[in-house]
Amino acid sequence: MPIRLPDSFPAKAILAAGDIFAIDDKRARTQDIRPLEILIVNLMPDKITTETQLLRLISQSPLQINVEFLQMNTHAHKNVAKSHLDQFYLSFNEIKERFYDGLIITGAPVEELDFEEVDYWQELCFVMEWSKQNVTSVIHICWGAQAGLFYHYGVKKVMYQEKLFGNFCQYTIANRRLFRGFDDYFWGPQSRYTGINCEDLTQAPVAVVAKSKEIGPTILLSDDEHDIFLLGHYEYDTDTLHQEFLRDQKRGLNPKVPENYYPTNDYTKKPVNNWRGHSQLLCHNWLNDVYQITPYNLADIPKENQRRKKNTKK
Repeated sequence: MPIRLPDSFPAKAILAAGDIFAIDDKRARTQDIRPLEILIVNLMPDKITTETQLLRLISQSPLQINVEFLQMNTHAHKNVAKSHLDQFYLSFNEIKERFYDGLIITGAPVEELDFEEVDYWQELCFVMEWSKQNVTSVIHICWGAQAGLFYHYGVKKVMYQEKLFGNFCQYTIANRRLFRGFDDYFWGPQSRYTGINCEDLTQAPVAVVAKSKEIGPTILLSDDEHDIFLLGHYEYDTDTLHQEFLRDQKRGLNPKVPENYYPTNDYTKKPVNNWRGHSQLLCHNWLNDVYQITPYNLADIPKENQRRKKNTKK
């Protein structure tokens, strides 16, 4: 939430220069407040686990938030009861005329397929195109980030020789509102078989804002700050990588032990969570940013998005 300060308060200009929100008395007295409207496109097979992880992050905000979930109707869901989807998930046709403060597009276990081979690709493209006008800010996670970078900017994905699997140290390389309160270094889980072609980024209006010495770019941001691309899984619970490791073992995939995850690299020991604080802070910063820049009247989002895009080009 923004700080309320008198116009003449000395620190106000300093805070403004550092992109810290502070509002004056006049705005505070006339400010309208409403719940934030957040839409989640949950592409993960274990819907309930992913729902819980994301809602746990979102729920830490002091803001009141209405959350809705969107399903891909062109996909046959095998790991969740149809009754769960019917009761708690919407279709694109039900939301296409609506506006949202924020949108989250999750990862999906389809990395080894070309984007066009994914059965719901065209439907997801409709959602990403719709988000340009109907949503203030979009977070894309893991495969969802790769899909967003490809759809919006033509950034291709590249297949790794082995799975990128573990918990990796990262650092910010740009002073962005998204990283308010961050330490110089932070950690976050990775679990993916593919990455992005960094050469394609040179022609795209998108910036790498966080990276790792070991694995390269981890967080990217569009120049108009409409789209955030998280190549990792900051929403993961403490034991999520462990459960994936056991699952792959059971499938006979001979997985490598997740890096920087178990004490002394011993998978019989309980992993230590050292990313939870920054994950919550990242989510807090995003929600606060969305709260500040979205018009009170959601129908004004297209006009505001267009204004932001024009200002970016100047």
